[in-house]
Amino acid sequence: MEKILTIQEKDRIIEMAWEDRTPFEAIARQFGLDEDAVIALMRNELKRSSFELWRKRMAGRKTKHEKLRSRVVARFKCSRQRAVSGNKISKR
Repeated sequence: MEKILTIQEKDRIIEMAWEDRTPFEAIARQFGLDEDAVIALMRNELKRSSFELWRKRMAGRKTKHEKLRSRVVARFKCSRQRAVSGNKISKR
């Protein structure tokens, strides 16, 4: 049985999938979607060129899998994330 996702949930999953430091396991814990389901969602929701760009970017990225991450990468969010406002990084 496939889980029905709201538009907001899909948007958040896509955002998490694009983030370098958010592992697929975090998406699975929060939304119940494994890596294959996330890939299928991305394929269905993104334009073909955007999906291909994402797949190329994610290929071999160790931070997308908790087991492959170094101990240094313990956080899911960027250290600058709190400074982001209106999709722009605030001036310092």
